[in-house]
Amino acid sequence: MEKEQLVSLEKKYFLPVSKRLPVTLIRGQGTLVWDADGKQYLDFVAGIAAVSLGHCHPELVKAIERQARELMHTSNYYYTVPQVKLAQLLCEAAGLDKVFFCNSGAEAVEGCIKIARKWGKEKREGAFEIIVAENAFHGRTMATVTAAGNEKYREPFAPLLPGFVRVPFNDIDAIKQATTGNTAAVLLEPLQGEGGVNMASDDYLPHVRAWCDEAGILLMLDEVQTGLGRTGKLFAHQHYGVTPDVMAVAKALGGGFPIGAFLAKDQCALLGPGEHGTTFGGNALACEVGYTVLKYMLDHDLPAQVARKGQHLERRLHSLADRHSLVTEIRGMGLIWAIELAGPLAEQAMNIAVEEGLLINNVKPTAIRLIPPLTVSEEEIDQAVGIIDRVLQRLESESPK
Repeated sequence: MEKEQLVSLEKKYFLPVSKRLPVTLIRGQGTLVWDADGKQYLDFVAGIAAVSLGHCHPELVKAIERQARELMHTSNYYYTVPQVKLAQLLCEAAGLDKVFFCNSGAEAVEGCIKIARKWGKEKREGAFEIIVAENAFHGRTMATVTAAGNEKYREPFAPLLPGFVRVPFNDIDAIKQATTGNTAAVLLEPLQGEGGVNMASDDYLPHVRAWCDEAGILLMLDEVQTGLGRTGKLFAHQHYGVTPDVMAVAKALGGGFPIGAFLAKDQCALLGPGEHGTTFGGNALACEVGYTVLKYMLDHDLPAQVARKGQHLERRLHSLADRHSLVTEIRGMGLIWAIELAGPLAEQAMNIAVEEGLLINNVKPTAIRLIPPLTVSEEEIDQAVGIIDRVLQRLESESPK
């Protein structure tokens, strides 16, 4: 199909909710992707942090082919081996007791919200409010978009759902002041990915954990983007020495295949028969994929590899910042990093990077984000930083003196 025809058909038939770059990707291998014209790119978007093992990883391809020949989908009326073995592996790796499988991160966070609502009804005399953070992103469903911290995502869909109380991120006193008899839970990202790669301070999550215990409310963590190795630990909250009561994961768990999950400790895993469900969630094919990805991560200690590669990337980015006045801040951990720019130049930087053969995204008007596959090599990191160096040089040469 010719590029002009593809663009025309997409415009005719697809809801205009995606701002697409003029690139048609047709093939991927590891950190590399190729477009319809044969041009090669380093992929530092990785399906928005989902392609954890790189494109078309042979172990993952093998698992999909094998399971697709045996059994893809039945429903949750029946047992399947892939679902049960993934449930055991994930719960044991996370240190939580119960899991429910769904299809996406938004669905996983929805499940957390439902647990909080039922827990508040049964354990806190009808409490239903959930404290959330400014600049948070939790998904695109009505409940998760209400919980999000970005007004532009919420405003078109008002009136929104009641029961969410918004406070500044990294402010434990604000959480304490917002806690009332109506509070059932606190819902946070350990690192705000879509909000701009905003880092939790070293003592923030420990203080939140302690406060939730003191106040008798749940600590729920959205690890959809940060979980499963992205930050250099299997889960980002492990950097802070805390354990949540409830947690959402997705993205990296499927290595690019759709799967999500929410997990809970026994004392708050209150959803019973008929109170939650899904047609496709937890199907045999998705769970075999999830099991293959997670087992690969654990067998190869992928989080430790990410930590080492993240340190290399951090050094290279700080060296870059030293050479370019346009860079005002470098922030991140593991293999999720933001480069803050001196002005709303992120979209322009992203477009130049595409021309230079690098895929990145403009996580906000003033910041670009790097979230490559967890299997990226140091050589590929060096190549990507070299391209960003050229991007910054072009921006500086084009900016008014």
